[in-house]
Amino acid sequence: MRSLLSDHHLRFLIASLVVILVAAAILSSGQFLDPYNFQSMAVQVPEVGLLAIAIAITMISGNGGIDLSVVSIANLSAIVAGLIVRSSLGGAGQGTLYAIAFVVIALLVGTACGLVNGFLVSKGNFPPILATLGTQFVFVGLSVALSGGPSVSLGETEVFSQIGNGVILGIPIPFVVFILAVLGFSWVLTHSRFGFRLYLLGTNAKAANFTGINNNTIMLFTYTLSGVLASIAGIIIASRASSVKWDYGSSYLLIAILIAVMGGINPSGGWGKMLGVVLASFALQMLSSTLNFLGTSNFLKDFTWGLLLLLSIVLTGTRLSGFVKPKPVRDS
Repeated sequence: MRSLLSDHHLRFLIASLVVILVAAAILSSGQFLDPYNFQSMAVQVPEVGLLAIAIAITMISGNGGIDLSVVSIANLSAIVAGLIVRSSLGGAGQGTLYAIAFVVIALLVGTACGLVNGFLVSKGNFPPILATLGTQFVFVGLSVALSGGPSVSLGETEVFSQIGNGVILGIPIPFVVFILAVLGFSWVLTHSRFGFRLYLLGTNAKAANFTGINNNTIMLFTYTLSGVLASIAGIIIASRASSVKWDYGSSYLLIAILIAVMGGINPSGGWGKMLGVVLASFALQMLSSTLNFLGTSNFLKDFTWGLLLLLSIVLTGTRLSGFVKPKPVRDS
């Protein structure tokens, strides 16, 4: 608790959530507090939230780390899985087998894409922003070539559809997947050798190298994990929509970056907590849902999101605005 209260970003995000919740309840005469509304928000958070985690871990790695290809990986994974499963199983009637095959293939494609990014950054010494910008267009091109451009229908897949639309004890399954991902990565960053080395690499790559850490291996593994997270997001998007397309979630990249930075991830590397990413995801979703509830313009939503980011930078000190690297701090 003391660590929570001592973090400026976490305090700001918690205060923002409280303010947004109170304002939404007052402006909607209490209707915003309907449990169904919170369930609806819980369905929407995971897609971009998973992508934000992928952005966050690549930022933590330092060296200008970022993965601009996450959305294109998500779409490519879903398109490849959809085309293969649909052609090999002859439709959606296979139920559980269809769902398992789709998930496995999508994860394999996401892993392969992540490995490509990791190889370019770690072995090819490409700047991450240029490497992933290039692969973003490559993956989009592959998606268009494979699908022909239009959306690819997955048919009526009841079992598969449950991944994106089902609930467990009243909690949407996508939200359960998101929370499990958050808990898993929080543990990895906090307790694993990889997590410690990732923070050290992001703080000072030369020092990490002198301690015997294989920086290339850490970078390769980091971008591979980013690809896996992106493919999970692609699975959720596909199961919710029962179709896949190369340009689904085209606005998610900037939103994911916004969430990561607002959540306290240092773009210079070496600092970041999964809790901050989660709170930032909730804050933006609650703000978006509030404005939608009130029937305001989407332009106002973009304005308030940008304003919230600027406020987080101004009110939480110079860690982001000055790009000052603190000492390596592990997730808690």
